[in-house]
Amino acid sequence: MRSLAIEVNGLAKEFGGVRAVDGVSFTVECGTTVGLLGGNGAGKTTTIAMLLGLLVPSAGRIRLLDADMLRHRYQVLDRVNFSSPYVELPHRLSVRENLTVYGRLYDLADVPGRIAELSEALQLGPILSRPFGRLSAGQKTRVALAKALLNEPELLLLDEPTASLDPDTADWVRSYLERYHMRSDATILLASHNMAEVERLCSTILMMRRGRIVDRGPPDELVRRYGRRNLEEVFLHIARTEDEILERNGAFR
Repeated sequence: MRSLAIEVNGLAKEFGGVRAVDGVSFTVECGTTVGLLGGNGAGKTTTIAMLLGLLVPSAGRIRLLDADMLRHRYQVLDRVNFSSPYVELPHRLSVRENLTVYGRLYDLADVPGRIAELSEALQLGPILSRPFGRLSAGQKTRVALAKALLNEPELLLLDEPTASLDPDTADWVRSYLERYHMRSDATILLASHNMAEVERLCSTILMMRRGRIVDRGPPDELVRRYGRRNLEEVFLHIARTEDEILERNGAFR
């Protein structure tokens, strides 16, 4: 059995008396790609923010790459990275300047060389000198992904990695992520609303609803279990089903 890249036990987060995440527990094995699915407000982004240490949990424990993130997160931060459309880079800095700052934070041996590699891979050449704040939404998404890959992380957390991208560019990014995963054997936790993307990239799915994990399993197994044609139909079924029915059917576990 593979070692664990992520261990989460009883994770909860409250905002003003409202539980955005409600007692979530799950593990992710090293070298796998796991999808974290749920509708708006399900708790995906809050969960990822707690994994990264951007939010302090109201309750629960988190271990990443065998480090307790509430006590010793600095031991592993250089081996972890993330991308999210909800966390923007400084607007006045150019793309190159932003990537340089983060490259130095990660203490990369050759920051200009790494930026050049990612610029070619993610087609950033024409916008390297442009201020981040003047980029289109799709361009910002590609820059955020470049930032997330600067240190070639062992654990990569992705929140909507192809948001705002046109279909061709989004497909290209997914292919790049597949190649990166195969080459590095990195662990990827992917939150997305694109079911085709999740089916393509993920070996296991965690389904969230109202701050709780309501089901989990390989994509094809979930499709069979719910008697649906594809993962999107499973997603819609869970999103529209009352909690009492899901609990009676054993989905909460």
